[in-house]
Amino acid sequence: MGRAEERRARQRGGRRAASRRSSRRRARPAGKSGIRALFTWKKILGTFLGVCLLGIGSFIVLYLMIDIPKGNALAQEQSNVYKFSDGTALTRDGEVNREVVDLAQVPKKVRNTFVAAENKTFYGDAGVDLKGTTRGLVNTLSGKGMQGGSTITQQYVKNYYLTQEQTVTRKLKELVISLKVDRQMSKDDILAGYINTSYYGRGAYGIQAAAQAYYRVDADHLTVEQGAYLAALLQAPSQYDWAVASPGGRKLVKQRWNYVMDNMVGEGWLSASERQAMKFAVPKEPQGDKGKQGQVGYLVDAANKELARQLVAQGAAESTDDALAQIDRGGWTITVSIDRKKQSQLERAVKQQLTSKLDLKARKVDADVQAGAVSVDPKTGKVLAMYGGVDYLKHYVNNATRRDYQPASTFKPLILAAAVQEGAETQDGEPITAKTVYDGDSKRPVVDKGRETGFAPPNEDDVDYGDVTVQTAMNKSVNSVFAQMGVDVGMDKVMGVAGQLGMDTDGMQAVPAQTLGSMGASPLEMAGIYATLDNHGKKVTPAILAEAEHKDIVVDLPDPIGEQVISREAADTVTSVLTGVVDDGTARTAVRAHPARDGQQVAGKTGTSDNNKSAWFTGYTPALVTSVGLFGEDDKAPHPQVPMYGAGGVERVNGGGFPAMIWADYTFGAMGKVAKFDLEIDHSEAGPSPRTTPGTDPGAQDQEPPSEEPPSEDPPSEDPPSEDPPSDPPSQSPPPSPPPPSSSTQPDDGISQDPTDPGDEE
Repeated sequence: MGRAEERRARQRGGRRAASRRSSRRRARPAGKSGIRALFTWKKILGTFLGVCLLGIGSFIVLYLMIDIPKGNALAQEQSNVYKFSDGTALTRDGEVNREVVDLAQVPKKVRNTFVAAENKTFYGDAGVDLKGTTRGLVNTLSGKGMQGGSTITQQYVKNYYLTQEQTVTRKLKELVISLKVDRQMSKDDILAGYINTSYYGRGAYGIQAAAQAYYRVDADHLTVEQGAYLAALLQAPSQYDWAVASPGGRKLVKQRWNYVMDNMVGEGWLSASERQAMKFAVPKEPQGDKGKQGQVGYLVDAANKELARQLVAQGAAESTDDALAQIDRGGWTITVSIDRKKQSQLERAVKQQLTSKLDLKARKVDADVQAGAVSVDPKTGKVLAMYGGVDYLKHYVNNATRRDYQPASTFKPLILAAAVQEGAETQDGEPITAKTVYDGDSKRPVVDKGRETGFAPPNEDDVDYGDVTVQTAMNKSVNSVFAQMGVDVGMDKVMGVAGQLGMDTDGMQAVPAQTLGSMGASPLEMAGIYATLDNHGKKVTPAILAEAEHKDIVVDLPDPIGEQVISREAADTVTSVLTGVVDDGTARTAVRAHPARDGQQVAGKTGTSDNNKSAWFTGYTPALVTSVGLFGEDDKAPHPQVPMYGAGGVERVNGGGFPAMIWADYTFGAMGKVAKFDLEIDHSEAGPSPRTTPGTDPGAQDQEPPSEEPPSEDPPSEDPPSEDPPSDPPSQSPPPSPPPPSSSTQPDDGISQDPTDPGDEE
């Protein structure tokens, strides 16, 4: 066979094979193949219907199995017992504040405010909101937390028949019981149950207790405006209580009040003209439980809030307010970490160094001075002492935990910590260390990569320092240096490190003005931040709650000591530099030569905010960290922030004055044996070594030895002159002019007024 014939034969064979393959393909049945065959529309529809039928069947079974239970045992009146760390009694909080009233005793329009606020379809629905319940179930399963949308009936069922835990089982029970309750009870009875079992804050359960707690009237004398506030309050009692609400919280509750009132008009329960004539009903100041007088109430409230946060974290409650309501129902034995001896020492220090020197008859401004302090063990994270105010029954807000005042220059160490942690350099490419030299002239424009940022903060009394080291800038609290340093490091990195150290930076802008401490912070927060520095960069989250026991709930408390959040070198470098503030800087008058110091090494930082509205000293020894803050608060409602010029007989209240004096009096009496800081730093880049006795720092000029420096109650001034914004008129006559700088005056930190920063606005 020739080659041509072979080729033709192969071609014929190929055509026959192709013909056979084609025949096999044609022989297959028509339709889709592979995965597509598994997902036909018939199968999908069948599966969907099957799931629906299974769900309906399961719900029917649940409906038949679940009965309406008896009233929640947690709703029964019990007491909470509070103990000090040594087991001795702190207080017993008494009976739950609850008084049930008939719905007929509540004015009809006041009843309607609750319907307008929570469930406009209440009188026509079947007792449940399937959409809202489904959303809540999905969020619970996905770990997203609480989601609103429950009807009044569901909320009543949750309050009276069930627990506050956030589980799928509880939500399913709530759904079934709500359907049954709606069938068996009248709408009026359900509404009465709801307003009588709800928690309104201030320890008040039910509308009668709430009416007394917020307006000093019985429920039958509530006005529509007052009822609308109580109805609005139920969404977030701890956030919306006018007495303790932040400016943001007050804005939100007013918006909620307007929402309620507008719904009243929309539902025809109030005419437009009536609505127009009504104004927001500001509640009265709270009246505390006599068992919480002095510091007791502050300690109890701080412990309760910490416990509430933990109950939410472990899923035993849906929200902080639900958890607080659960705690207020009673049955708890709560042990706080407070050391009785140190608590007494802190209270005595505040009295001796501040309150005994305030004369309300001689000086009106003295009534506006509020003090707050927190003392923490940096090795355990335990809060050993807390000062919340002059008396819980006289001043409801806890000054130790409030976050509405600026920490001012106590923020500066965080900038240095970020610089060392990030290995930052100056604009000239020089590493930032304690020995780095900056231009310390007042109002020097801050430069970022060769361009001016438009930010040029003044130093105290507008003093020009010329070239100074970082150590000297920290000692003298030179604003211009730390503003430039913050930009050199990168404000996003500065705020990141601040958050790692323990500052709540949510919502804070990473802008140069923050270098002046223009955000809000609390003594508790600042104590935790400095405790983390003291603990060599290992996170310390201050804890006042030592133990919480309840027969129905197990509480697992987290370890206050966390992971390493910044390097040991960064933390120890800041500690080394902060010893200079005590020995050669703004705190030297009150702390350096204190007779009880006994050679103890100390690190710390002063701070004084814009227009003298707050003054701070936060300092530490190796075993004790304490933050003290003084706050100018008008003693007349609504208690706006005001300057403290002239308070206590001094021209200007500075961090190096009363706060440092309180700190020193307390710390040197409570610290135990003298100890040295165990620092691991690069000595070639660090500032002067921590001293146990006063010495000299080449960067700190014109320093006098302590023997030549008489004690003074008029400490160094710290803030630059500034004017209040129009929205913040002072409550007293204009303050005296700030004293001129002198060789003995160590300037601290003024805050440049930034129109974009709400930190110093009321």
